[in-house]
Amino acid sequence: MAKQSAGILLYRKQASQLQVLLVHPGGPFFAKKDAGSWTIPKGEYPESEAPLDAAIREFEEETGYRPSGKFIPLKAIKQKGGKVVQCWAVSGELDPAGIVSNTFELEWPPRSGKKRSFPEVDKAAWFTLSEARQMMNERQAAFLDELETLL
Repeated sequence: MAKQSAGILLYRKQASQLQVLLVHPGGPFFAKKDAGSWTIPKGEYPESEAPLDAAIREFEEETGYRPSGKFIPLKAIKQKGGKVVQCWAVSGELDPAGIVSNTFELEWPPRSGKKRSFPEVDKAAWFTLSEARQMMNERQAAFLDELETLL
């Protein structure tokens, strides 16, 4: 069975323009990557956890903010690696400068025997839909298309 992931697409209207919040993965593999590497806050979850509960938990773990409100289910997508991502859109406000992310440990540099801790998310930003399409994982752009249609 394909791995399952769940996430939240936080959106707002700013100066009559729809904007979405995306996060940039932390750690050494994404340190020098920008366009195409941003994503919705999301993560894998066990079968015992409801997908929406997992999406809310993951968003809070990666940003320090717990989204609330009317969650709009969006159609799931399949990423290149085969992972299925379920997503809900919800309106909200979040200051990207104030995010607080959980961390993960990784042997770095490789084969050095040294473990280092990295934030799961190193930054967040608000993007217009056209900017977001340039910055985010290309398969996740379907979430933007659906959100734009629904709103």
